Amino acid sequence: QVQLVESGGGLVQAGGSLRLSCAASGRTLSSYVMGWFRQAPGKEREFVVAISWSGGSTYYADSVKGRFTISRNSAKNTVYLQMNSLERENTAVYYCAARVVREATFGSWGQGTQVTVSS
Repeated sequence: QVQLVESGGGLVQAGGSLRLSCAASGRTLSSYVMGWFRQAPGKEREFVVAISWSGGSTYYADSVKGRFTISRNSAKNTVYLQMNSLERENTAVYYCAARVVREATFGSWGQGTQVTVSS
């Protein structure tokens, strides 16, 4: 499995920005898809965005298109989630996840990082 460690969460005012990082280790990531999910209080975990490590193809949830951007740094084995124009509804624990390209489910998860957006 891939080990994932998130960082970068915190408290931000509505309209502000945050960048989350996810450092990966334990596997060569060329055959992986990396994703970000979030879970708001009282709600189920939901998909936010994913990126194919080798080709860089990205997939966004409609709710974040145009505001969130996923990227990767191969030299650092790190995935980033740039979040702009944050809204109170974006308050959640954000999780980094990884899955092998040929598999349907994400099998490796980080511990999560809290993002709180205040009005």
